[in-house]
Parts: sequence; structure tokens; C-alpha cells
Amino acid sequence: MDSELAAALADVKVARSEAPVGVADARALFQQFVIEPHKAFHEALLPPKDTYTVNDYLVPVEGGEITVRCLVPVVEDDRETFPVLVNIHGGGWCVGNIDLDDYALRGWCVRYKISVVNIEYRLAPEYPFPTAVNDCHAALKWTVSNAVLLKADFGKGFIIGGHSAGGNLSAVIAHIARDDPFFKGRRLTGQLLREPATCHYAAYPEQLKPKFRSIIENKDTPPITEEKLVQLIGWCNPSPSDPRFSPLLYPSHEGLPRAYIQASHMDILRDDAIVYAEALRSAGVEVKTDLYPGVGHGVFYDYPTTAPAARARAGVEEALKWLLGRLEA
Repeated sequence: MDSELAAALADVKVARSEAPVGVADARALFQQFVIEPHKAFHEALLPPKDTYTVNDYLVPVEGGEITVRCLVPVVEDDRETFPVLVNIHGGGWCVGNIDLDDYALRGWCVRYKISVVNIEYRLAPEYPFPTAVNDCHAALKWTVSNAVLLKADFGKGFIIGGHSAGGNLSAVIAHIARDDPFFKGRRLTGQLLREPATCHYAAYPEQLKPKFRSIIENKDTPPITEEKLVQLIGWCNPSPSDPRFSPLLYPSHEGLPRAYIQASHMDILRDDAIVYAEALRSAGVEVKTDLYPGVGHGVFYDYPTTAPAARARAGVEEALKWLLGRLEA
């Protein structure tokens, strides 16, 4: 393990190891150890308030409403339009909220002149699978229907992305949107998948089982140990082989937008990312990957001041530029 990360991990190991296991306690701990440190780090980097707008809107979904937080750049030419990033936060389908990525996304909005839609989908176990999938699908449709509000030009880029469970949901929604005629002429152009879960551990295809080694090699590596992974998936309660939870199992990945997939070597989900990248490439999808040594899951959230976190953030921002076609030749 990276030495700087090991020292940071030792500071919080006792507090986390003694944590109760109920979902309310899990949410409180996630707020304390993940959301708040990440927000505090990015608060110091926030762009000036007059360089973007931030508004929350309600989106009708089956059985209720969800919130989307929308960020739009402010530029001199009020007629200018922007590419769009739809963000789906992580948290094991059961914890987290739109505050997790909020401040980081405000920086992206201004630096890359991109409109952002940040989805507050409903969480399990109160809203079990496939509620989050359906909420995110509805939010993506809302995004397309509100192009004027977002000053959006989907031809300049239409990206979906997220971390962990958010990466899982993004991969699923990319398939759903590919097949949904609603998006004809307004197709997604990119996927930003950071340490995604892509297959239920009970549904690995037989021929691919030897490739899923991280579920064993990293089963005790925090913050996502095997015990926690099983607990979170249990709260979500999906059917293991349903591709809306295990996007690796979709019959075809052809026609998906190009994808950036980030993985960490000591992450229990490392091979979810690697095997999924291989599956997309085999289907003719353009894929760019990064694999970070010496770190576990979500280092840029849990320990944002460390050098490994800085490297992971830089990789994501380079990937965003790649997906937008803005990398220098």
C-alpha cells in the first residue's frame, strides 16, 4: 500500500472498525468520513460564484420525485451552449447524496465549460433495485428535455459518469439509452466510469471467473471489504444476473459511447473495471483505462489531500478532456 495512504488510513481505522452496521449508521459514517472531507477539500478550490449558476429541480419519477442539481457556466456570450455531464454519485446504492461530488463538479463546470446534471436518486433499502436505475433513466430523459434550461448542445458532448455504484448505474444507463428511441439524435457520447461495479459476485460468467481475482485478493482492504460489499448489495437486493445490476452481462455492448474506466490495484472492484473494459473493447467500443497501484477504493474521496488522490483526480480530468475531444495532439 502507498505509504502516505497507509498513514492516513491508520488515523481513522479504529473509528471505522467499531462502526455499527445498520443503514442509518452507515449513512452517518459516510457523511463524516467521505462527504465532509471531500467537500472541505474542494471548497477551497471553488470557482468564483459569478462564473456558474446552481439550481435544484424536481424530476417526476415512478412513485414520487427526485432532485437534480444543475450547474451551468456563466460566460460573456449569453447565447453560448455547452456539452453536458450527467453525474451519478457513489455510495453502494445505499448511502451518499448529491453533496458528495457537488463542489468538485462546480470546478469542472467552470474549467471545462460544461453543464452538469447531478442526480439525487433514491437509495436502498427503502427503495430497492431497480429504483435507482429507473430514477437515473428518468433524470437522463429530463436532461434531454431541458436542453434550453441547461444551455446544452449535446452535439458538443453528452457524457454520463459516476464513481463505484454511480459508475455501475452509469454503465447500465448507457445501455438503456443506447436502446431507447427517446434518445435518437441525442445519444450519449461518453462514459466516465470510476472504479465501477460491473457484475454481481454471484453472477460471474464461468469463463471469466479466473479473471475476477480482486474479490479474493482485496477482500480485507478498506474501505470496501468483502463483508461490506455483501452487506451493501444485500440492502440493494438485485437479481444477480439482471444486467441492470450487472452490466457486464448485457447480451451486447456494441454501439456504446466511448468510455474511460478507472481502477485501483488494491480495490475489491478492480477486476470489475478491468474485465468490463476488455468486454467493451471486444465489442468495438473505444476505451481508455487507468490502473493506480498501491491504493484501494475511492482514495480521492476518503483521503483527498494525499498524492495518490491527486494522481487519481488528474487522471479523471484528463479523461474528461479526452471524452470531450479536447486533448492536445
